[in-house]
Amino acid sequence: MNRTHAAARTPQPRTPGHTVGQEARRHLLEDIPLTEHRQDLAGVSTAFLQGGSGPPVVLLHGIGQSSTVWIRVIPKLMTTCTLIVPDLPGQGASELHDGRPPSADRVLEWLAALIQTTCPTPPVLVGHNLGGAIAARFAADHGGLVSGLVLADAFGLGPFRPAPRFALATAAFQLHASERTRDRMLGRCMVDLDTVHHDLGDRWDWIADYALDRARTPAVKAAGRTLMKEFALPAIPDADLDRITVPTTLVWGRDDPETRLRYGERAAARHGWPLHIIDDCGADPDLEHPDAFVTALRTALPAT
Repeated sequence: MNRTHAAARTPQPRTPGHTVGQEARRHLLEDIPLTEHRQDLAGVSTAFLQGGSGPPVVLLHGIGQSSTVWIRVIPKLMTTCTLIVPDLPGQGASELHDGRPPSADRVLEWLAALIQTTCPTPPVLVGHNLGGAIAARFAADHGGLVSGLVLADAFGLGPFRPAPRFALATAAFQLHASERTRDRMLGRCMVDLDTVHHDLGDRWDWIADYALDRARTPAVKAAGRTLMKEFALPAIPDADLDRITVPTTLVWGRDDPETRLRYGERAAARHGWPLHIIDDCGADPDLEHPDAFVTALRTALPAT
């Protein structure tokens, strides 16, 4: 049974002028062994993490998240890969200064600029959730810029029809972002939130605090709505997926309530893409079962 961890938290001293979200992000970045950069890419003031050694791998996070959500897999990958881990346009700390919404064309232009700026050779592109839909559309249109594709619990491979209880919890969080509605939604995301919280310790609190801060930020919410409309709500036509020519691997949590396993199974059967199913796992295998996630991911990475 999913249970929200309700242990009392000791208030932490905060730097004057910093919000809880800024403090949470700072703590997370201190615990991630990559260097943070900022660069204007396609008109997006883009925050991204970079570091490691080996062939390039770009990690794209899901809706309402940021680069920091990869905290459990980054140390496992950076010994054999050079990682580029951005905040999506309008999400996390990546800002849309010109007021233009993150349309599909703009996001794909942004991703091309990111890859061309940071990757000396075509990278393996890894996308989770919303990032998976972005990655799939990019690979269909810009296959020459990537060497491989990994879609983890990806949106866009079928209709967006989350499980009813998850959909209700998400709607409540969107309407009124509070610690209570956040924790209820996160509890629906994972099979065993208590264990994830226990394993991450304070890092989980920072992840949750930053997610709440971003959900309460109007510009971030508006960008998220546009990204969902552009990439998640319409299923990617099979004809477009057929244009993906690079090696593609699917990774899925068996109990994902947000984008159902059957969509991954259908894509695997139609396109011949290998599918790695992670048992006792919901929508976020990188957080819930990072070892199994990395094991599946390594099957798609160049041998080093």
